Amino acid sequence: MEYSFKTQGVCAQIIKFKLDGDVVSDIEFMGGCNGNLKAISKLLDGAKVDYIEDKLLGNSCGGRPTSCADQLAKAVRQAYEESK
Repeated sequence: MEYSFKTQGVCAQIIKFKLDGDVVSDIEFMGGCNGNLKAISKLLDGAKVDYIEDKLLGNSCGGRPTSCADQLAKAVRQAYEESK
């Protein structure tokens, strides 16, 4: 199933991805640091929700308490919980 997550407190405004069970694919960030976010998307394509959350949750950016990576971890967890 396809999901769209509105971010909070980061440069990227929306994160889109597909979720099949607990496997995340086709991650796409709208806005943000284009090169870095494309790399994150490629590296995590096919990763499980727990793995993404374990690696990225709590990651900050500059002086912010969150980051695009942290927002992705929150997005995939929320989508997974809603899909149950």
